[in-house]
Amino acid sequence: MNTDLIIIGSGPGGYRAAEYAARNGLQVVIAEQAEVGGTCLNRGCIPTKAYARNAEIMDTLRGAEALGMNPVDVVPDFAKAAARKDNVVAQLRSGIETLLSAPGITLVSGKAALKDANTVTIGDEEYTAKNIIIATGSAPKMLPIEGCNDAEMVWTSDRMLTATALPRRICIVGAGVIGMEFACILNSFGCDVTVIEFLKECLPALDGDVAKRLRKLIEKRGVKFFMQSAVQAVRGGSVLFDRKGKQTAIDTDCVLMAVGRVPVTEGLNLDAAGVVCGPKGIATDANLQTNVAGIYAIGDVNGRQMLAHAATVQGIKAVNHILGRTDSIRLDIMPSAIFTHPEAAAVGVTEDFCKENGVECRTAKAFYRANGKALAMGETEGMVKMIADESGRIIGCHAYGAHAADLIQEISALMCRDTTTTELADMTHIHPTLSEMLQECAEQLSHS
Repeated sequence: MNTDLIIIGSGPGGYRAAEYAARNGLQVVIAEQAEVGGTCLNRGCIPTKAYARNAEIMDTLRGAEALGMNPVDVVPDFAKAAARKDNVVAQLRSGIETLLSAPGITLVSGKAALKDANTVTIGDEEYTAKNIIIATGSAPKMLPIEGCNDAEMVWTSDRMLTATALPRRICIVGAGVIGMEFACILNSFGCDVTVIEFLKECLPALDGDVAKRLRKLIEKRGVKFFMQSAVQAVRGGSVLFDRKGKQTAIDTDCVLMAVGRVPVTEGLNLDAAGVVCGPKGIATDANLQTNVAGIYAIGDVNGRQMLAHAATVQGIKAVNHILGRTDSIRLDIMPSAIFTHPEAAAVGVTEDFCKENGVECRTAKAFYRANGKALAMGETEGMVKMIADESGRIIGCHAYGAHAADLIQEISALMCRDTTTTELADMTHIHPTLSEMLQECAEQLSHS
């Protein structure tokens, strides 16, 4: 079968690219070997956020007395929470299946591989097209240490999201986004949670000041952290690790390996088409095109930014290149959110990055405890930190606290238009809202 575009993978990058391409007149074949929706829908963003909502409500109910209500005895029912999570995923999956049944799109179930630069095999069938988009996503990474192959003891995030019951004690290896989100969720569900992290601080993409404050807050809720610690083995119900030269062990019922993700390229037969792939993923240019004309790689598989929304905009940019269209998509400005409780979010550079790379910058902070809306909400823990260059252009913003992701989204939009702090300071913000903290930071920077 000959078509205009073949897409391998139906995650956020693949299915949105298919819909966009078909809407603009291309005939699209999209291959999927498992469920539509990819990691984000089935084993990542959506199920995790469903649990994060459960955790948030439980934490709020436990703090009812502080809001002037009678204390609430919260008894978690993880099995019911898991069933709700499954219903959310099923509903969204059905929506994507409907989207991929639109005219111009042919969804084919099966394992896809390249035969040459214009041919893809899906199962026993061959499909040809002038353009191919690889959107196969990523898979959980494992540490090459003793005991990591014990599937009963050592879980990945995939395994965690299929569980219907939780262990009493859990050790999370890794304090990145996945590790920190699960630490908060599992703590709220009543698990005894310990986190072991190799680096000095959690969430390395966040400004260090923000990350440290968030970790300290989560510690107060009962999560134990061992920073600058290297896991060496999982053995006999214990995790063995080196902490600043001292051998340490903790007993646990389960280990969650949250040390990142790796691009899924195995079985794609990239060599047959001459596509270059490195340790971090498939190499691409500014238009997401590989070294082979007409073959593109979007989302986690190219290793640029492992975020669902990054995959989506990369897919649209790739299709625009195929269509010969120009766009104003800025891949260099990519907001991200961490759905801990409270949540955190970031866009642009950190103050540490500026110092390490000789970038002159100025910073300003605003605190939730001084914001009227935050006080009224009973959400006084949090901070916003804004970073501007010498000209006053906003080059970064990092936050933790209630609705941090919504605050950062505003700054991300402004950064896409090279907005200055003076311009932001002159923009009216609704009172009372959390977004007034952004204007407060801008005012500090525009008058400094």
